Amino acid sequence: MKTVLSGRAHEVIIDTEGPVVIIGESINPTRRKRLVSTLLMKDFEYMLSIARSQISAMADVLDVNIGVPGAVDEELLPEAVIALQENFDIPLCLDSPNPVAIEAALKVARGKCIINSVNGEEKSLQRLLPIAKEYGAAIIGLVLDDEGISSDPEKRLRIAEKIIERAVRAGIKEEDIIIDPLAMAVSADPNACRVTLETIRLVHDRLGHNITQGASNISFGLPNRGNINNAYMAMSIMLGLTCPIANPEKISGLVRAADLVLGRDDYAIRFIEHYQMTMPS
Repeated sequence: MKTVLSGRAHEVIIDTEGPVVIIGESINPTRRKRLVSTLLMKDFEYMLSIARSQISAMADVLDVNIGVPGAVDEELLPEAVIALQENFDIPLCLDSPNPVAIEAALKVARGKCIINSVNGEEKSLQRLLPIAKEYGAAIIGLVLDDEGISSDPEKRLRIAEKIIERAVRAGIKEEDIIIDPLAMAVSADPNACRVTLETIRLVHDRLGHNITQGASNISFGLPNRGNINNAYMAMSIMLGLTCPIANPEKISGLVRAADLVLGRDDYAIRFIEHYQMTMPS
């Protein structure tokens, strides 16, 4: 199944049979004081420098989260989108819990974006699916519902099925629904990663949809997070993860290696290209 996104003119294809697409996570004010302060002043130069670094590190899509206390999301998010698209031709993933901000950003966006995210709660489905349909956006379907977060992979699968069914009924193309199996911190629950990995397998094998996740969530609160994230990322890709939300500066090498091992990189062209770009001059 293929999800086609676009910036001003450039297309990115997320394909369940193709190479992994990296959604850059770093435009996010969490633990980034300088980004918080500059966004509050509506000074986008630092945000643009983060975007530039992610693109240089082989991000294919940029997640845009400008959730800053004291800011008006429905004003700031569209302004951030305009600034990014004036400088880069790359698809955007609009990351906000505020449907008004999402719609305001989609009104000014050029190309096809992703909404991050819709979940199985009734209020989320009712508020966001019509917006996605109206503006032709793809959606990320997060597998939680009005009963909360389940530790049963089969229940998470059923929530994914519910989101897909409701989205298709709302007029959204099935290929424009990307499922997020909900990665949780393994420090809080020893079985958290196993539950999410099994959910990835079920979604891939039974539904055939593209799959994303914020993979760094799993190592929260632990030392040596890079090793944990990389191990988990490799397992996730093997089971069907197609478009992780992560820091490309940290995972692009692993992603290129995984694609090569899984036969998605003929003659190691992409792997060698990455090696040549990152080796010291």
